[in-house]
Amino acid sequence: MNYFTTFLKGMAMGAADVVPGVSGGTIAFITGIYDTLLESIRRINPTAIGIWRKEGFKAAFSYINGLFLIALFSGVLTSIATLAKLISWLLETHPIPLWSFFFGLILVSIFHILKQIEKRSFSRLAFMALGFAFAYSITVLNPLQLEVTSFNILLAGAIAICAMILPGISGSFILLLIGMYTPVLGAVKSFQIDVLLLFLSGCVIGLLCFSHILSRLLKSFRDLTLIFLTGLMIGTLPKIWPWKQAISWRTNSSGEQVPLVEQNLSPFQFESITSEPSQLFLAVIMMCCAIALVLGLEKYAEKNDI
Repeated sequence: MNYFTTFLKGMAMGAADVVPGVSGGTIAFITGIYDTLLESIRRINPTAIGIWRKEGFKAAFSYINGLFLIALFSGVLTSIATLAKLISWLLETHPIPLWSFFFGLILVSIFHILKQIEKRSFSRLAFMALGFAFAYSITVLNPLQLEVTSFNILLAGAIAICAMILPGISGSFILLLIGMYTPVLGAVKSFQIDVLLLFLSGCVIGLLCFSHILSRLLKSFRDLTLIFLTGLMIGTLPKIWPWKQAISWRTNSSGEQVPLVEQNLSPFQFESITSEPSQLFLAVIMMCCAIALVLGLEKYAEKNDI
């Protein structure tokens, strides 16, 4: 396994996780490491501890695919630390080209996953509709305002990390929905150790529990699970549509007014309502770049048998 390539894939996952509405799990899926990621996390269990006691640390580390996990999550953390400001700046100054790129990325990823479905049937179509309904309902929910307590911070970490490893569901967007995005982001900026430790503990608990469930589903009911995940991705497409009009606003951790609820518009409606250029040509170019990127990754994976 090429661990530098794994590191780069981790960076791509981290960059996606920074954007509310885009999931690192989607990137893991289209880069071909989703199953390996779930299986590696699933192996962090009592069996690994037993191997450590009997055969030593090296054997246990190999059992959980430790080098893969270190390379991947090093990439994720590096990306969040280095690219978060750049992506935040792009979201503020060039939102349409950036959202167009991610829209194209999700769109081609849907076809990428659909190609892996072995059978077509009404039951599979129903599972796709269920996934779509679930994801779409999340995107239109009114945000909650949970009280900032130790339990809620722990719970937020568990829920957010589960969302992050699901293709199509954004962990940062889930935090926004439950009213914990601002407190967690504030804790990161001010380096509140107690809050960060609680949040990370929730992430670890959620990741270890949920990875077992998802890994088992992919092994026992792969087609149905994949088609449900495809529905999730389709359901989040309206959330990342490039042309939007803000209906209501919220105050972020910096005290700035940012959009909370937005309405999708056509490029032509966007120009007439907002009096801003739709950047339609650039948007199409960015979508095509995203599609070309995924198709290129597919060809690379086939050529190198990864």
